[in-house]
Amino acid sequence: WAGRRLRLSPMWTILFTLTLLFAYVDVVEQRPPVLRAAMMAAIVVLGGFFFRRLELLNSAAVAALILLVAKPLALRDSSFQLTFVAIGCIAGLAAPWLEKTVQPYVRALRGWRDVTRDAAHEPRGAQFRIDLRSLAQWLSARLPQRLDKTTGDAIVSALSLTLRAWELLVVAVVLQIGMLPLMARDFHRVTLSGPIVNLAAVPLTGIVVPLGFLTLATGLILPVLGKLLAAPLAWLTMLLVHIVQWFAHFRGWSYRIPGPALWLIVLSFIVGVLLGAKMRLKLPSQKTIAWGLCLAWVACALTIAIYPFGEKWTKGKLEMTVLDVGQGDSLFVVSPGGKTLLIDGGGAFGGFPGHEEHYGIDPGEEAVSPYLWSRGFQKLDVVALTHAHQDHLGGLTAILENFHIGKLWIGREVASHALTQLEELARERRIPVEHELRGKSFSWDGVTGEFLWPEIVPEEVAPSAKNNDSLVLRLHYGSSSILLPGDAEKQAEHEILAENRAEEMQSDVLKIGHHGSKNSTTLEFLEAVRPRIGIISSGEGNPYGHPSPELLERLDQTGVRILRTDRDGAVHVLTDGARLEITCFVTCADAANAEGSVQAPNQKQNAEKK
Repeated sequence: WAGRRLRLSPMWTILFTLTLLFAYVDVVEQRPPVLRAAMMAAIVVLGGFFFRRLELLNSAAVAALILLVAKPLALRDSSFQLTFVAIGCIAGLAAPWLEKTVQPYVRALRGWRDVTRDAAHEPRGAQFRIDLRSLAQWLSARLPQRLDKTTGDAIVSALSLTLRAWELLVVAVVLQIGMLPLMARDFHRVTLSGPIVNLAAVPLTGIVVPLGFLTLATGLILPVLGKLLAAPLAWLTMLLVHIVQWFAHFRGWSYRIPGPALWLIVLSFIVGVLLGAKMRLKLPSQKTIAWGLCLAWVACALTIAIYPFGEKWTKGKLEMTVLDVGQGDSLFVVSPGGKTLLIDGGGAFGGFPGHEEHYGIDPGEEAVSPYLWSRGFQKLDVVALTHAHQDHLGGLTAILENFHIGKLWIGREVASHALTQLEELARERRIPVEHELRGKSFSWDGVTGEFLWPEIVPEEVAPSAKNNDSLVLRLHYGSSSILLPGDAEKQAEHEILAENRAEEMQSDVLKIGHHGSKNSTTLEFLEAVRPRIGIISSGEGNPYGHPSPELLERLDQTGVRILRTDRDGAVHVLTDGARLEITCFVTCADAANAEGSVQAPNQKQNAEKK
């Protein structure tokens, strides 16, 4: 367009376009998505030098080939996959369908008053032009003469805008369906509002981007004029942001799901490719085949979006997984009947007292949620918070947003902004909040859960969160027991020992308190619990020096097998009430645990030994 306006020759038009293209890449940085888009655009432009009009699919294929020759592993990159799947959806599915349905009418609107152009259009397009002129004549006979031409042009403009909006909606819907398998696999999200939002976002982006470059270029030459252009640019950008945020408030229009199975992803792409091929081929029973493939494609998308598959858990066994969330805690418990309990959600390093920080990844979003999705879970019966420290609470916001939660259990109420926000979110989502204290218990499918700590009046609000206010939970199934003390330190441990008999404390598996701090898991506590397996949840290279060498020495003295998330990854404990099966994300470092199972001692035998 600019070349025609400047009356440049084809060669100079190509050079001018490539110069602008390279300038664009230089301004927005040489990132892979930008380079891919620039390469495809350059291929299309260079095609004009050879007097060839390249199809988008062909130029995309050439660009993909060049990129893969340069970097074969790019094929595994999500960004690469999404880019070319999007192009395939537009060029292979949306564009051919629009060409057969809407485009003839869009072209027919150009110069619709000129009768001599009718012969250049398809029969339906020519008939459409005749109908428009007939409508215009009918209106002119009933309207004042001064409104005659204006009314006809207004009708055609409205039709043109409607058809363009329909084209955009079709493209957005096709993209939504075509990219859903990868979006669900990589981001676990279904955005039903996407096609509607794009009706406003795409036109606005088409204005904001060129206006932004114009403002940038003008500001370098004439700063005053650049400031004037920046005002409408800022207004349009804010409008775009507000539109997207407004639609984001509708919770049901965007939700999270487990990733689809590989076979479902492959099936969806196969059906999509066959549908695209059918649109380019003239076959007998064309409509029947097209409708069959279309329905199959939509059925694949609905299956992915609904996720009708069940969760993965072991029936008849109690399982606990200590997840690797860095320097924090997150434990996932499943009862023999499939009831679920998530204890804590990890959290980014919160800094030291007086120098708090809240940077880094969100373990709830990046580690805990993907683990639960990988097992097909979309709802949790209970989420429990041991205490309101960032390394336990930080990830729970994402959990409450990503899953359907039955209840939220907390221990002591604390005057904490983070805890207040979490409780407000729970109330927003109509999740009951319950306080669990010493003496309370529950029973799930033969598993007994007993709260050993804290011992405090629920109405009493602490000024700040403390490790010694942690929820301490003991799970008992058959002859196997698991003790989960949160971050309880020696003061709380001493109180727990004073309130409970030794046989009530004995546990086969102990989640070591406070990430292996020297102030937790005292020798007295270890002698009472007598665990066979000790699991430490700590981050590699954490600034606290956890686990403490003193604590490791105590565990070694008492003959406890040590497993650590910073070394072994997530630790999975499974028991049928008699035997323990221990597995790690990587091979468990303890050589004695190579067989992966140990016999849980009988409670009567323990009493006799005493």
